Amino acid sequence: MPAGAIILHADLDAFYASVEQLLDPTLRGRPVAVGGSARGGVVLAASYEARRCGVSGGMPGWQALRLCPTIRFVRGHFSEYQRLADDVMDVLYDQTPAVERISIDEAFL
Repeated sequence: MPAGAIILHADLDAFYASVEQLLDPTLRGRPVAVGGSARGGVVLAASYEARRCGVSGGMPGWQALRLCPTIRFVRGHFSEYQRLADDVMDVLYDQTPAVERISIDEAFL
């Protein structure tokens, strides 16, 4: 790496939950969990509002509901996540060709 080079890590935090709030305005400002349910399953992503209640990704849905009784569980729109993440990556590629995408919502520049 050249002297003085800078590496940037871009991470779209709470991305799935944020996309759900973008797609459904009634979810904005409310605690949201992508995946999971009151009966089971695992939370894939939690909105910032849900995180303030202690909900996190990887948590069982029943536990998320116990921590945050007003949480809304959504199934997810994975094709929308991919489309919007690709749009963000295009913005990064506009800045530099040296983009190393490491997941749907993360890259190094």
